[in-house]
Amino acid sequence: MTPKVLFVGAGPGDPTLLTLKAADALRNADVVIFTGSLVPERVFKEFVPSSAEVLDSKSMELDALVTLMVERAKAGKRVVRLHTGDPCLFGAVREQVRELALRGVAVEIVPGISSFQAAAAAMGIDLTVPDVSQALILTRAAGRTPVPARESLVELGKHGSTLCLYLSTNLADEVQKDLLACYPPETPVAVAYKVSWPEEKIVRGRLDGLAALCSKEKIKMHALILVGPSLGEHKTRSKLYDPAFAHKFRKARKKAGE
Repeated sequence: MTPKVLFVGAGPGDPTLLTLKAADALRNADVVIFTGSLVPERVFKEFVPSSAEVLDSKSMELDALVTLMVERAKAGKRVVRLHTGDPCLFGAVREQVRELALRGVAVEIVPGISSFQAAAAAMGIDLTVPDVSQALILTRAAGRTPVPARESLVELGKHGSTLCLYLSTNLADEVQKDLLACYPPETPVAVAYKVSWPEEKIVRGRLDGLAALCSKEKIKMHALILVGPSLGEHKTRSKLYDPAFAHKFRKARKKAGE
């Protein structure tokens, strides 16, 4: 049997938000490798067998991490590489998958709920609002690691779309400055800290007060910044349920007098 590693999305934090497939993978795991502080202890208590080997990878470099996964997988162990949120968003999965393939280890990726989805749910909002914003950009600010010039916040902000910024709360001053070049000062923002964790905190404000908001709430990491028109109050309605709008499953209702 070909040795295999499962890359599993742990979701935003709340163990009940794990997918059924993710929960099943954890229940059957012999080895679970995760990044400390990013996955709540409850996930391990509720889903990981006490007999499983649980290893923290936060201090490892890529080669050591891959070597560990290869050794355990080739020893016949059921190996789970547990990623917070969804593995395919800012998870550095591609390089791990590539190295595992070179060493003869197969990979399966189990998607998870990302924090932008959990944040929108917690706020009770749509991130796509008819006639307001139909585009959502998932990105991050340029920090110690750069982003392509065409994807700078100034460039992306020119679209006027709703932005979800990962890994950027420690750069709130720069984020505010860059986005004020594109968005009005009163543009609504939200900072979502540890969404779905017991210590969840979501604070809302204006773009011109973003840096002060993060400073006041002492939020520097483990948070998502949301910026854009869809965070505001809107009374627009979609065509989907509009009685005057026809589609495959419903005829349009004529207005009185037509």
